[in-house]
Amino acid sequence: MSDQQSPTSEPRQASREPVVLRGISTRAWEHPADRGALVALRELRGFDIVLRKLSSLVSERALRLMFLGSAIRVDRHQYSRVHEAYLGVAATLDVEGDLPELYVTRNPDLGGMCIGIDKPLIVINSGSLDLLDETELRFLIAHELGHALSGHGLYRTLLMVLLRLTTSVAWIPVGVVGLRVITAALYEWSRKSELSADRAGTLAVQDPAAAIRVMAKMAGGGDLSDVDTAAFLEQAKEFETGGDMRDSFLKLMLLEQRSHDFSVARAASLKRWIDEGEYREYLAGDYPRRDEDSNASITEEAKAAAKSYRDVFETSGDPLAKLLRKLRDSF
Repeated sequence: MSDQQSPTSEPRQASREPVVLRGISTRAWEHPADRGALVALRELRGFDIVLRKLSSLVSERALRLMFLGSAIRVDRHQYSRVHEAYLGVAATLDVEGDLPELYVTRNPDLGGMCIGIDKPLIVINSGSLDLLDETELRFLIAHELGHALSGHGLYRTLLMVLLRLTTSVAWIPVGVVGLRVITAALYEWSRKSELSADRAGTLAVQDPAAAIRVMAKMAGGGDLSDVDTAAFLEQAKEFETGGDMRDSFLKLMLLEQRSHDFSVARAASLKRWIDEGEYREYLAGDYPRRDEDSNASITEEAKAAAKSYRDVFETSGDPLAKLLRKLRDSF
């Protein structure tokens, strides 16, 4: 990796203790599009309770037994280094209550996952321990913890239930179109929830360069000795603005069935969020608080989500977006 300063314009901060974000709300790291959906779904009171109870009866018990029998549960006796990192990021995010159980499973790939609803589990691939340094590993753990704290598992399940309900009209041509629209929207929300978790991880480690390195390693493997993160981020600009209309439609097709955005695009999105200043405001203590969550307005969050998409459209260098802006302006 190049010795030049990270393009996030933030120095490495692993040498100092991170700022503890007392009482921080999950709304602080949730992407506006993700947050708008979550605030609306949280108002569907009753559905979440039913799903939690149904999940805890069978499926979550089976998941826990599977990992209890085939993976290593992290605690102070097993993978103590990982356990210490887990407690550290949880303390920085000021997590209340019991933490989700954390497991390390045999998988050479870099990655992890958060699964479950009533009692989520966090699972980290063993390859992540080999490919990531200490700060990068903390970012990955905090990313998955962010998913758990935001309740993404619960609301993903709820949306999947709603999706299955729409199959009753799939035999109607209009129903098929509607089903595809709902599916596309579900995947779009899933991709935005990943951006939320990236922000949670960054707030927990407070080292943006480490977060970008994780994205680079996800894209190209664990060895960054010959990788320049500035050049890596330049790929995102080419991905967004390069080519012509054919590339615009191809990108839409490639993303339609993806639950995660491409690593290069995720890195660029994270850098954009940091550069816009919200990250620094949060570290300075100006962030949404948990005790204010009950006052969150569906209308305001919907407006924020719409604004985020509008801002992306207005600033996008994508050929299709530029054409649409020209057509709008001409009329």
